[in-house]
Amino acid sequence: MSVTAAQKLQCVERELSYRRRVYARLVARGKMSELERIEEMRLMEAIRDDYRELVEAEAVPLFIETKRTVKQA
Repeated sequence: MSVTAAQKLQCVERELSYRRRVYARLVARGKMSELERIEEMRLMEAIRDDYRELVEAEAVPLFIETKRTVKQA
């Protein structure tokens, strides 16, 4: 079974939400530095952005332009 870029993006979004909550608690407890939190979030956000680009590239247009529709515009 193939996993789509859209499914991967949804998973990354869920993971980011989870990490925001968990990392804040880890920093508050002194188990993670603020710098580590920022770097980890930056990396996950970069992965999210990569998948967003893939999803946009895979998007199927709802309407296909033909020579006729282009002339009307």
